[in-house]
Amino acid sequence: MSRTDPSASAASPRLSRNLLLIMALACGVAVANAYFPQAITPLIAHGFHIGEATAATLATVTQLGYAAGLFLLVPLGDRLSRRPLITVLLGVTALALVGAGLAPATGPLLAAAVVVGLATVVPQIMLPMAAGMVAPERQGAVTGTLQAGLVGGILLARTFGGVLGEQLGWRAPYLVAAALTALLALTLGCALPRSAPAVRTPYPTLLIDTLRLLRGERQLRRSVYFQVTLFGAFSAAWTAVALLITGPRYGMGTQAVGLLALIGAASVFLAPAAGRSVDRYGADRVNLWCILLGLASGAVLLTGLIGGAAGLVGLGAGLLLLDVAVQCGQVANQARIFALRPEIRSRLNTGYMTCGFLGAGVGSWLGTRACAQLGWGAVCALIVLAALIAVAAWRYGRRVVRGRPETPGNTVPNHDVSHDAGLASR
Repeated sequence: MSRTDPSASAASPRLSRNLLLIMALACGVAVANAYFPQAITPLIAHGFHIGEATAATLATVTQLGYAAGLFLLVPLGDRLSRRPLITVLLGVTALALVGAGLAPATGPLLAAAVVVGLATVVPQIMLPMAAGMVAPERQGAVTGTLQAGLVGGILLARTFGGVLGEQLGWRAPYLVAAALTALLALTLGCALPRSAPAVRTPYPTLLIDTLRLLRGERQLRRSVYFQVTLFGAFSAAWTAVALLITGPRYGMGTQAVGLLALIGAASVFLAPAAGRSVDRYGADRVNLWCILLGLASGAVLLTGLIGGAAGLVGLGAGLLLLDVAVQCGQVANQARIFALRPEIRSRLNTGYMTCGFLGAGVGSWLGTRACAQLGWGAVCALIVLAALIAVAAWRYGRRVVRGRPETPGNTVPNHDVSHDAGLASR
């Protein structure tokens, strides 16, 4: 039988504004470690004298490592005390970043990248932790603040990697990120409050529960379909655009990729509006809007073939549309799954996020291959195809819902009270 944190009743006053900002910054820095390599793959290719498509595999293995970390490590946030778990994961990430920055060949670099992805899942442990440290009426605002840090880290990581890599070489972003991550581990080790494990459910059972949910919860699978397709398209575009910008059509440096990422950072400010739209119109309608934005982005990104200033404007506009589609779609997807069964919310999120990053890894691989072998037009076609698959999933899901009312599935036995049930009792 699971037991909730005995300190839960005293948890609400513990999250000061300063600690909230530190945690939001930590979300951004941690997740950026999985994304800045996308901007420096041309530099890595040049440094090791390998093909750019081979170097771009780095982004793919990092994201696949992140997906594995989401599935294997995030459930431990319910099973172990979070402060030591977070600091250990950040410490492992810092060591892996040092290993990547000093790697003498592509093999050790790829191995270090897998470890970076695996250990950099700290934001998905801190999000439920922060929500449990405040009163229920503040949980939405607190989660939104951390999500803003998370999204900002994803989008600005390419600026960090591209600019620093162009100026100091591809190893510099890894070594600077290692120093920042180590400093963050020390800061959070001192700043985060102590907490007791939320449940005592055996670790293998937590993993099995996640698989049962993916099989049995129809609305969870619906969110997964939307995230896998759009996030896969997002990763394909951002991995391939570095090859396009630094290739013969534009002949620009990796810092140009970083500047394009600054344009996409504007989508951070639309996430709260997306949440209000979900409350007003429902998650399905917001998902449809996001899918249509993704479809439009594929057409707009095709203007990148023009080259010159006009092509850059088209790339910036298309990437912004795709960023907005993914970030706002994420809000709708998580609103849908969090409304299903509050007592197992952590495991619902584990299944959803794991599948999303598997889709991102596949998208990175397909985008790299499409760009290297068929050109930028093939990447745009891939984005359009992903959006059309999402449209088909949306239409199919609507027909199923009309024909059969949705009821929560009994896919996970009530052998414990989950982390989220503990939060609800606070």
